[in-house]
Amino acid sequence: MFRFVAHTIRHAPEGGVTCEVFCAAYGCGAESGPQGEQEAAQDWALRHAGRTGHELFRRVYTDHARVSRCGTG
Repeated sequence: MFRFVAHTIRHAPEGGVTCEVFCAAYGCGAESGPQGEQEAAQDWALRHAGRTGHELFRRVYTDHARVSRCGTG
């Protein structure tokens, strides 16, 4: 017998959010590394663009999520 229980998934603020910026210029491969503050990652991209002239970047935001049974918080 199987019993299925409904669950929800939500952002877990205590886990924080990380931001990373990757240079998307062909052959570059430079990256900011994970930053706890969005501004730090963006500042890295601005400095990199100023030094290299690269203009295209990929931003990745990572958060933590908590899964819980419905009705239990």
